[in-house]
Parts: sequence; C-alpha cells; structure tokens
Amino acid sequence: MASVTYDHVTKKFGDFVALNDLNIQIEDKEFLVLVGPSGCGKTTALRCLAGLEEISQGQILIGENVVNDIPPKDRDIAMVFQSYALYPHMSVFDNMAFGLKLRKVPKDEIKRRVEEAAKILTIEGLLKRKPRELSGGQRQRVAVGRAIVREPKVFLFDEPLSNLDAKLRVQTRAEISKLHQRLQTTFIYVTHDQTEAMTMASRIAVMNKGILQQLDTPQHLYDHPANLFVAGFIGSPAMNFFPAKLRKEGGALLVDSGDFVVKVPEDKMEKFTKFVDKDVIFGIRPEDVHNPIFAPPGIHAAPVESKVDVTELMGNEIFLYLLSGKNSYVARVDPRTRFQIGEMVQVIFNMDNMHLFDPNADQENPPAIV
Repeated sequence: MASVTYDHVTKKFGDFVALNDLNIQIEDKEFLVLVGPSGCGKTTALRCLAGLEEISQGQILIGENVVNDIPPKDRDIAMVFQSYALYPHMSVFDNMAFGLKLRKVPKDEIKRRVEEAAKILTIEGLLKRKPRELSGGQRQRVAVGRAIVREPKVFLFDEPLSNLDAKLRVQTRAEISKLHQRLQTTFIYVTHDQTEAMTMASRIAVMNKGILQQLDTPQHLYDHPANLFVAGFIGSPAMNFFPAKLRKEGGALLVDSGDFVVKVPEDKMEKFTKFVDKDVIFGIRPEDVHNPIFAPPGIHAAPVESKVDVTELMGNEIFLYLLSGKNSYVARVDPRTRFQIGEMVQVIFNMDNMHLFDPNADQENPPAIV
C-alpha cells in the first residue's frame, strides 16, 4: 500500500501539451477517479504513473520514492486495461498466473494467490476455461484477477468497463467498489463516465485539456463546482446555463436573463452584490426545476413561464425540454406531471441551489462566484 504524488508533472508530445503542470496527492488506500472528456489527459496521467510514458517535467512519487527513472515492472503497480488482453490459448488459471511465473514465484504461492483472487471475484469455477468460453463480464473479472494476484501497492484501471453493456457496467462497478473495500489498497481509476466517477470515488479529479480543473469529493464537486466546465460535466443531465445580468431592484437582487427574471435568496445576496449590473452566467440543475404542484416545501421558489418542447418519460421521472424565449433548458420533474408538448406552463426554480459564474474573469471557462 502506498500514496501517489504527481508533483508539477508535464507531458508533451512534440508541441502538444497532454498534461500541464499536474499536481495531485493521492492518499494511501484512497479510491481516486480521473474523469474528463476524450483527450483531457486522464489516460496519459495513468500511463505516466505506470511508466508507459516518460514525463517531460516534474516528478511522480509512489510512497516516498521518485519513480521517474524506475522501469514499469519495478514500480509495484498493476494495471487493468479497457481491452481484456487475455491470452486466448491459456486457461483462466494460467492467464492469472502468467505474470507470477515470469517472476519465478514458487508454484504453491502462485496457486494460493490465484485461488484467493478467484474466490474474491467469484470465478472459482472458471479457472479451467479458455477466454473464448467466457462472457465479457467474466473476462473483465479475469483481467482484474490477474492484477490482484500481483498484490501491488497501487491498482490502475483504464476505462475497464467500456466494453460491457449498460446493466453489466452497473453490476461490475459495484464489484470494483467492494473489491477496493476488501483489499484496502490505493486505486486510481480513469473514466469518461461521470456516473462511474460519482458512484465509485472517494475523490474525483476533473480534467480538461491537460489541466486539473477541480479535485474534491463527489458531493462537493456536485454542490460546489469550481467553474463552468466542472458544473457542466458533473451531473446528468447537465446543468442548465443562461447568460444574464445581475440587477438590484428595491432591496431585492435579481437575475435577469432577458426572457425571465428570478430573485436571489436573501442569504446569498451578500456574496453576489459586487456583481450588480454585470454580466453573469446563471446555472440551475434540471432536478432543481420543478412542476409547482410537486415542488418540495420550504424552498425559495422562482416561477418561470416556459413552453414544453419535448418530453421524455423515464418511468421514475420525466425530462422536460423547455423553451423560455431564446433559452432552452431541461427539467427533471415528478412522473405525475402531465404537461403536453407545445403547452405554455409555469415551472419553478429552486433558487437555494442556484449557481453564478463570472464570464468576465475567464471567457473560455468562467469560474464560479462563491
């Protein structure tokens, strides 16, 4: 078991900067998820830690040891890839044991480790089978088992669930979470799926264009995104954004989008007052847009007139795609809602959970106003 540190790590491919001054401290036994869109640098960060890519600047430490110049085989890590990479001519047992045989581990020890890993992953009955006789989920368990038998300090997972169907992904991510609890080892997991990140991680590192955007617990990321990118990436459906102006009217502070005006709760006014008469980006999550009939009690409710453009019945909820003037946005409402396409309706925003971003500070990625 060991901590992992990225200390001002930069990775360049020619003139392209894949990682830009990455600083992350991963605690011993932590489950850290690197998440972001394709090309954000998350897999590059993992490959640099594994020793499969040479870093351009900075240091990577496993525990107290700088591993920049240590070969991959000596870094005491194990990696699970998106592709299962199993040897088709070998049995499950031999696939899991192969790395140990190369290290000349005694046969009795190999047998103990493989059987113990198979028991953890509930694949004891598959040890004599060949990969072609296994389902996708079973093959992925074998790939994880091959990593477990090495008893490494750090486990690295590079989008291991991408090749599984939706139902199996849900099941397998729960199994990986249980595995982490059982092994009590450092897990670093790469995915583009923010649902995987939210459900599995003890902390999430959100990346974009090679830059770490925010590093925090899943709930804090969701409730307090640092900037517009994080706010839009974490959450499904994504947060709604509206260009707006803050203005004062009497003793009230108002968010004016041009098509609707909503009132800022009194307890939030102080931190936003300095942005009066300035452009802002107003953010509200779909689950904070309610049918007034089924709105939770005690919220600061702001009514907004809108036209229903599309409805998606999900069974336990309804997604409403709404139009308010030039603005389109999504609401996640109670399944008892009976709004019809083309109907003008009134919804309410829960302003207790509103967000404001400052486009004047960074037009490409406005920071949150906090």
